Amino acid sequence: MRVAYYESNGPARAVLRVAEVETAEPGPGEVRVRLHTSGVNPSDVKNRAGVTRKIAFPRVIPHSDGAGEIDRVGQGVSPARVGERVWVWNGQWRRAYGTAAQMITLPAQQAVPLPKNISMEAGACLGIPAYTAWQAVELAGIGASATALIAAGAGAVGHYAIQLAKKRGAVVITTVSSPEKAALARQAGADHTIDYKRENVGERVMAITGKRGADAVIEMDLGVNARLLPDVLKPTGTVAIYGSSKPETTVPFQFLLQNSITLKFFLVYQMPPELRERATAELTRMLERGELIHNVAQTFDLGDIVAAHEAVESGKAMGNVVVRVG
Repeated sequence: MRVAYYESNGPARAVLRVAEVETAEPGPGEVRVRLHTSGVNPSDVKNRAGVTRKIAFPRVIPHSDGAGEIDRVGQGVSPARVGERVWVWNGQWRRAYGTAAQMITLPAQQAVPLPKNISMEAGACLGIPAYTAWQAVELAGIGASATALIAAGAGAVGHYAIQLAKKRGAVVITTVSSPEKAALARQAGADHTIDYKRENVGERVMAITGKRGADAVIEMDLGVNARLLPDVLKPTGTVAIYGSSKPETTVPFQFLLQNSITLKFFLVYQMPPELRERATAELTRMLERGELIHNVAQTFDLGDIVAAHEAVESGKAMGNVVVRVG
């Protein structure tokens, strides 16, 4: 099978290669998926670069997300699953071989049925982005009549988070950095967009909320935005945090303490099984009903894996970057 891989950390152009390798067979409890697409997430490129963790295997086939069809099953898995369209999650989490390949073997529960009305490109967007968005909305306690401030509403996670928060009846405010990104966020259902490069985020949030502040914040870069929390949150508010551009940061302690603010950090790769089961069920229902908008910003062929990684690293892609591997 054809795969992309790296054997050391470093820049995409220096370490990424494409080659033919032996196709693996599924073990007990596993399925083998003939992949059509592979999703490229910020965590994938950070891992390759060695930013978040150093390479842990002699050779890594990157990427956690993808979509395709089950072509073989291992012992203990129903043969009826052969031919099933699926999307996969945690493909390369604590494993050497991910979805930047024509085939992947992994535990059967990590291959989720993909409704026929959903494209393979969209299927490759679901693992990290959609699960992260669902968990953030859940942990932030966003429900009917709540006001949620979602950072980066045109990004892969933010775009899904807007839709999931709106489904629960929330009023959604989101930050963007251009008119084009504002349009994408509004397409997802955002009630208000704030261009943080041209507007004062705190002033806008207080104007929108009648000076009450948001009930919850979904934050993708605590290192940059922690200083804004006193300007946007109401007392007893909640912040769900899934990322930071800085390994260490300062938080406004007195404000957080005196207003009983709750900070909830989470890593989607380690979502508790009960939460993942609920998330999968809700996402599946929404997919079947055509209720989710998928934002595929750019697609690349496997031979262009370097360009795909660089597109994610540039931060200019408005949505998900997908690689065609089939």
